Amino acid sequence: AATSPAQIADKVVRERIAGIDVIAYKTGVKDVVTFRGSLPAGDSFAPKENVAIPTLTGGMLDKGTTRQDKFAIAQKLDNIGAKISFDVEGVMLEFAGKCLSKDLPLVLSILAEELRTPAFSEEEFAKLKKQISGQLQRALESPDYRADQAFSETVFPPGHPNYSPPTKEFLAAVETAKLEDLKTFHTAFYGPAQATLVVVGDVDIGGLKSAIAQEFGEWDGGRTLPDFPKAAGAAQRREQTISMADKPNVTVIVGQATGLKYKDPEALALRVGTAALGQGFTGRLMANVRDKEGLTYGIRAGLGSDAFADGEWQISANFAPQLLEKGMASTKRELEGWYAQGITAAELERVKSNLIGTFKVGLATTDGLSSALLNAVHRGYDVTWLDEYPKRVAALALPEVNAAIKKHLQPEKMTVIKAGSVPPPTDRG
Repeated sequence: AATSPAQIADKVVRERIAGIDVIAYKTGVKDVVTFRGSLPAGDSFAPKENVAIPTLTGGMLDKGTTRQDKFAIAQKLDNIGAKISFDVEGVMLEFAGKCLSKDLPLVLSILAEELRTPAFSEEEFAKLKKQISGQLQRALESPDYRADQAFSETVFPPGHPNYSPPTKEFLAAVETAKLEDLKTFHTAFYGPAQATLVVVGDVDIGGLKSAIAQEFGEWDGGRTLPDFPKAAGAAQRREQTISMADKPNVTVIVGQATGLKYKDPEALALRVGTAALGQGFTGRLMANVRDKEGLTYGIRAGLGSDAFADGEWQISANFAPQLLEKGMASTKRELEGWYAQGITAAELERVKSNLIGTFKVGLATTDGLSSALLNAVHRGYDVTWLDEYPKRVAALALPEVNAAIKKHLQPEKMTVIKAGSVPPPTDRG
């Protein structure tokens, strides 16, 4: 059942248990619990010698523990219809799961076992290497993936959480990684120092606390988040074309580093202004480049990757090769007009009500609410942010939105990436 956002922070129970920042919220949903959590063991903590170590370490967590193999664990979870998953991001190792309330103690005991005592078996390691290499080889065939990679390599410096090393370098690192390196990384980075666990749904708070204390007691170590260095602004426009044969579409990204974290004072104003340009069917890009001119199936603009460090601003679009030039010209026209004139009062009101509405709808499910709580923590807010966000959006004034667009963006210096079957430039001779 949906909760009116005014009451969220009041109903949150937040305590440090066994060193972990535990955030629990009991909702009206019956019998089901969703959990999400994280700790700083993502790709940006890779040792200099090997960029693949954090990804490989996270990939081994569900491949068996020192007590039981992966089949025994899968069987236990399957028997009770429960799920646990792990995901290595740029900064965080994230984990998530869902189960019946009565099974939460068992599921937490499996989660603790997987996080604390993975088996690191040679056989599973060899399989994981093959699997990751295969995924990356396939990804190299995707224009979207290639454009994203090129953008992050161009806009962010090595060492920044949003920088992605070249895929070939990552593939080579997967190949040469040794199990010993994973164990060393696991010992150094896995622990409760900055671990968060969010549990939402039909939660028995007392039972939850004792289960966490029991399963994670005596777990120690881990790292806290460092201050990441900012990406420098672009000195000039950079363009890159990645030619790929026989692709029906060309993926285009136009964008830059913003220099802003999500929590920075002007970031919300820039987000709202950008939504008027490129969010959904009412945004200018979809309304004009797609609906009016029929040049693309999909085009959007947004900010992202800015919870832990300064993020990115980008327009992304797909164009058929024969419409690429026209599509790029239309996109440029919309971007420049928006930048020069800003957004209108009517656009601002529409975007505000869309953003607030979407946010509130998102909080109505255990999945959405657990994500929102973990995101708030990642962005450096207290849980009260969930109550404040709609008010902050509603309070934004038109001049501050348009000033933020002008202050933080430089369309003439934006990086332009094209990936796919890019036609050769037309001869204007």
